[in-house]
Amino acid sequence: MSQKTEILKALKKGRKLTSLDALADFGCFRLGARILEIHYMGYNILKRTVRSSNGKNFTQYRLEVKK
Repeated sequence: MSQKTEILKALKKGRKLTSLDALADFGCFRLGARILEIHYMGYNILKRTVRSSNGKNFTQYRLEVKK
């Protein structure tokens, strides 16, 4: 299964993913590129900047759930 497919599957399950999650779970070094590919497939991906407890900022992605 491709990284893009695995990431989309995780997002569909409601997971919020960061680059560290993608590296650990899918061996993906370029989460932003895979997110862009998923976006081009027609999915709306939301992103937000999160600040960790040590003051570092990182991006977290999730799939927008249509109601």
